[in-house]
Amino acid sequence: MIDRPYWLSRIQAAWQKRPIVWLAGVRRVGKTTLARMITDTTYLNCDLPSDTRRLEDPELFFRSLPRNGIVVLDEIHRLADPSRVLKIAADAFPGLRILATGSSTLAATRKFKDALTGRKIVLNLTPVLWTETTADFGIRDIERRLLNGGLPEFLLSPVKDPALFSEWLDSFYARDIQELFAVRERAGFLNLFRLMLRQSAGLADYSALSRECDISRATVKAYLEAMSIAYALIPLPPFHGGGRREIVRRPKVYGFDTGFVTYARGWTEIRSDDLGLLWEHLVLDILRAATGGEGLHYWRDKSGRELDFVLRRGREVDTFECKLNPDRFEPDGLSVFRASYPHGRNYLVCPDVKVPYERRFNSLTVKVVEGHALDASLRGSEAGQLEQTRSRR
Repeated sequence: MIDRPYWLSRIQAAWQKRPIVWLAGVRRVGKTTLARMITDTTYLNCDLPSDTRRLEDPELFFRSLPRNGIVVLDEIHRLADPSRVLKIAADAFPGLRILATGSSTLAATRKFKDALTGRKIVLNLTPVLWTETTADFGIRDIERRLLNGGLPEFLLSPVKDPALFSEWLDSFYARDIQELFAVRERAGFLNLFRLMLRQSAGLADYSALSRECDISRATVKAYLEAMSIAYALIPLPPFHGGGRREIVRRPKVYGFDTGFVTYARGWTEIRSDDLGLLWEHLVLDILRAATGGEGLHYWRDKSGRELDFVLRRGREVDTFECKLNPDRFEPDGLSVFRASYPHGRNYLVCPDVKVPYERRFNSLTVKVVEGHALDASLRGSEAGQLEQTRSRR
């Protein structure tokens, strides 16, 4: 079992704020394995009838536990009334800490009658971050990470096995989509999903997708929403602050994992021309992990000038450009953006930057960083403490 200190520290930090941590993420992303890394817990697998019977009387069950104990409720959406169980734990047993896992958001199923406002923090467990790939998994081959993807079993496989990806798609549809969203058109749904993976990092055109998949425009929108709720797609809205030439409606949609993007495209190896686009996916994962995805957008104007990602922080807006080679960065899009939105930090994120440094482009200052430094900058001292812990191991 590979230790994952980044996510363990995030869970512990979340418990300092709320009694319930909802650990979400796609199937086989490592939620159960991560939960079992937490010591001194009472672990229940809600897929098992014997464990669900223990929760038929939640008050009696929680009363039997240590006053300040930790409870893991794995696949909690399998319970008949999961929100009631969590609410009783949070309200009647304030010393308890709960880790609940699921493959989608709380809103994905009608079983959740209570949003648990003020009682929970949601953590979205992404595929293995590039920072984890190098520091914890001991894999420094970026092409392997991009080709195999970041589901732990897939990443650790010495060669890419298409059967694993095909099996995952079948399980994803049957266990998540069909059960949670009652989608019955398997072929149409999976055709659309594969198309979105092939077009990952492109702008969503509902009418074009409808024609290509031979399903209605309304169905396309419903299916894409289901994929997003189940964390299989990551839609980014456009950033706009009133500029007349900015794109304001069409989201940019990313597949959740580079391994599935390359699988859908039929790639058995990665050409040098493909590396840049896939690196963008890894940077997006770091941004989502550090920020929870709140305030994250892309920016593009009608002249085609664009920024990979922008992050709104109150009155400031940070920008992020992703390049394998920092010398390939062109500041034209950033210059146009900063003419309208002058306040915020500018980052150029590259995989092989040993020490962060700054570059000046006319009046603009850009900080060149790799993944660890980016995460530390976004999350402040918490990430810095984690890096100190890693360096002592």
